[in-house]
Amino acid sequence: IGRQPSESSGWLGFSEATRRSTASGETGWTQRRAGGVRAALADGRRGFTALRSASYKFVRSRSLRQDSQTVPNLPIVPPIASARRHRVAAPHGAREDPYYWLRDDERQDAEILGHLAAETAYAEAVLAPYNPLIDDLYEEIVSRLKQDDSSVPVRYRGYWYAVRYETGREHPIVVRRADLPAAEEIVLLDCNVLAAGQPFFQLGSYEVSPDNRLLAYTEDTVGRRQFRLRVKDLVSGVLFVDVVENIEPDLAWADDNRTLLYVEKDPVTLLGRRIRAHALGDAAASDRLIYEEPDESFSLSVERSKSEQYLYIGAESTTSSEWRYARVSDPTLTFTLFSAREKDHEHQIEHLAEHFYVRTNWNAKNFRIVTAPVAHPGDRALWRDVVSHDDEVFVQSFELFRDFLAVSERSGGLLRIRVQRWGEPPFHLTADDPAYTMRTGANPEIDARKLRFVYTSLTTPGTTYDQDIVSGERVLMKRDPVLGDFDPARYTSEFIWAPARDGERIPVSIVRRKDVALDGTAPLYQYAYGSYGLSMDPTFNSARLSLLDRGFVYAIAHIRGGQELGRRWYDAGRLRNKWNTFNDFTDVTDHLVAHSYCARDKVFAAGGSAGGLLVGVIANAAPEK
Repeated sequence: IGRQPSESSGWLGFSEATRRSTASGETGWTQRRAGGVRAALADGRRGFTALRSASYKFVRSRSLRQDSQTVPNLPIVPPIASARRHRVAAPHGAREDPYYWLRDDERQDAEILGHLAAETAYAEAVLAPYNPLIDDLYEEIVSRLKQDDSSVPVRYRGYWYAVRYETGREHPIVVRRADLPAAEEIVLLDCNVLAAGQPFFQLGSYEVSPDNRLLAYTEDTVGRRQFRLRVKDLVSGVLFVDVVENIEPDLAWADDNRTLLYVEKDPVTLLGRRIRAHALGDAAASDRLIYEEPDESFSLSVERSKSEQYLYIGAESTTSSEWRYARVSDPTLTFTLFSAREKDHEHQIEHLAEHFYVRTNWNAKNFRIVTAPVAHPGDRALWRDVVSHDDEVFVQSFELFRDFLAVSERSGGLLRIRVQRWGEPPFHLTADDPAYTMRTGANPEIDARKLRFVYTSLTTPGTTYDQDIVSGERVLMKRDPVLGDFDPARYTSEFIWAPARDGERIPVSIVRRKDVALDGTAPLYQYAYGSYGLSMDPTFNSARLSLLDRGFVYAIAHIRGGQELGRRWYDAGRLRNKWNTFNDFTDVTDHLVAHSYCARDKVFAAGGSAGGLLVGVIANAAPEK
């Protein structure tokens, strides 16, 4: 079951990251501090690709439908799946499942496929009268997208890297230029060329070798996140014959500019199962096994430290993690265990000078950041707090620099950035909206004096800033373009608290046009997720304007099961507490109706992936709402 509710995740608008991914609003923003160029290009694109991928999804769904003229003129009768007795043995007692017959893991059962085809035909018939409106909405949404756009360039190892799109071409183009006067832009990867003739194409990640000459990248031409490794010589332009199949997108170079670490997938579960080292020129069958994960509940990742001194292997489950590290210069690639895995202990590591910096929930439910000496990192008696635990503040991630630390934290339901210069009091970056999202952007160089961050709200498109940490000067680098007559002054947003039936207070982000009266007549589009500790942050989405401009009030209910109010919020919406997730959603609806935000008979509920479970439950438990 896919855990990503997002329209986009990562700098290309796809969910490439590991379990450390998080979702923000309806666009996923990877928390992962992936080293190298992939992280360097992770900024600036996310806001833009949210718009592009929203259109991408719309095009895909639109292409599946029939024109209204071709839908047969038949009675619209929903297909009804028959109930058949079936007893399922379960650890806590057997149960009856009358629809168990609809399960077919091989997806080959003719009767089941026939039922699904009938459901599709029914949906097409119901929607047929609305096809003209669907076409209008599609054209409207696409008209706001700037097709020829590019990311903010990012400096990394003496080069400026960027990603751009061109009008009429669907895929990204990766470029760079040397940090020299009058240096010319060089195309590293044109994904439109790579995608030519392929039924599907997705670029996973790419990493430049330490000497800046070779580019390793991963591509998926199947659509099952089964990536293929390729390597390109950036001087000659020649593509190496080396090919490694069925891997994760993660890559990491050793310092010899010849050895690549990658994550081999399990052929059945497709989870990252083995770390292997590939030497250029060797056959993939001879790639050395570095580490194999014995526990099927864990998945592996590999990356290079921001300090450029270590390689990391991560093993992560839903609630536990474990890390190994090796010197990038070690020809034997001998990895050392950082700290043995423990149930419910989650942590991530980064390196600077004589210490590892660790985000950990050991004795800190909302996480804290500690230093651990490189000589004895697993000795917790030597761990020292850099950011202490706070019951009201959830430490989500951090970005490490030589002179300061930037911490992404959740407080009061919103994502903000705390900056800590070594030896000075911390401060928070300022925001302008009541409901907003602020996150660190692409900061691949540990010696940088400026922090790149991205700010967005329900009324503000993704905006990239560089802030000088010493002087405090903030420079606007880019605001994601929205074509047409979009004017943020027409809209207003709120951040309110709705009472839950058990006395809790549920944060709610709301946006509407200023000329929509709060008199109880407006339609409401209410969105939520509420699972896996993923937070739905208030972010901008240009497709949403098509609702707002038609008089809708749009609300994000930050219900339990997410992590907007810290780990307790997640725990209060999972396992035996899962009903809080569903009750919170309907309680928010009741509050918005009672306070005249919307009409009781014009409420629309939405949720994707695990949010689909939410909508399925509330549609059955409270259909009158």
